[in-house]
Amino acid sequence: MKRIGFIGLGIMGAPMARNLLKAGYALAVHDIVSEKVRALADAGAQAAGSAREAAARSDVVITMLPNSPEVRQAVLGPDGVLEGARPGTILVDMSSIAPLASRRIAEEVSRKGVVMLDAPVSGGEPKAIEGKLAIMVGGPTEAFEQVRPILAVMGSAVTHVGGIGSGNVAKLANQIIVALNIAAMSEAMVLATKAGVSAEKVYQAIRGGLAASAVLEAKMPLVLKGNFRPGFRIELHIKDLLNALDTAHAVGVPLPLSSAVTEILQALKIDGKGADDHGGIIQFYERLARTEVRHAGP
Repeated sequence: MKRIGFIGLGIMGAPMARNLLKAGYALAVHDIVSEKVRALADAGAQAAGSAREAAARSDVVITMLPNSPEVRQAVLGPDGVLEGARPGTILVDMSSIAPLASRRIAEEVSRKGVVMLDAPVSGGEPKAIEGKLAIMVGGPTEAFEQVRPILAVMGSAVTHVGGIGSGNVAKLANQIIVALNIAAMSEAMVLATKAGVSAEKVYQAIRGGLAASAVLEAKMPLVLKGNFRPGFRIELHIKDLLNALDTAHAVGVPLPLSSAVTEILQALKIDGKGADDHGGIIQFYERLARTEVRHAGP
């Protein structure tokens, strides 16, 4: 399986597609923004005028889109993947969407003989560029094994976690932990700063202990520089947490901490910071405490 259709060339999708090109895969790419398609075409991909056209040229179709409605439109809508895909095509949705939406889309595409995997990712733009994403996959084992080499180009950790929809359940769990980690880091560093201690020195003091985490290592250096350029936008993390809350409520699980962080993110979005990186959660605490961690310390 060398022919791949790639639909969705945003912050994450574009570097993921580039890594597939570098690995020697024949790639047909589509995005609603023509400039993004041209950029990948200049790198060696074939430009496709629609999702249908990309699918018609491919054995495997990858979608990397913002949310459930966009995936449904790209796959099942007019000029969508299903109109171009042949029986036996494997659809790998790498978007982060509601697990129930994955299951419903999978059911519809199966009627044409298309097999679907949900394979959301974690790691943000830096890991997408490096090809070191964590990829959580749900769907039939046989289809997973067929596309595993493709996924391994984009991720350093590729894990099959169960049936269709389970990849997105794993991603929701991931997003809860990431959001709560960033919020905890933000509270701690604003406390340190307001108490007159350098946040950078606190970071250096705790990073070797039990408080150490991948989130701390990825986000704290950016916070100290005041760099909130999006690797993963606040507005997208809101979407993931709302999906987590909906899923949790459907199965009878309370998520009090996730609810609180969702409201913090909503407040930042209302304040015009929805396009900031989710590390920008600290701005909420800075505003309440009337201090700025990024400008503090010697």
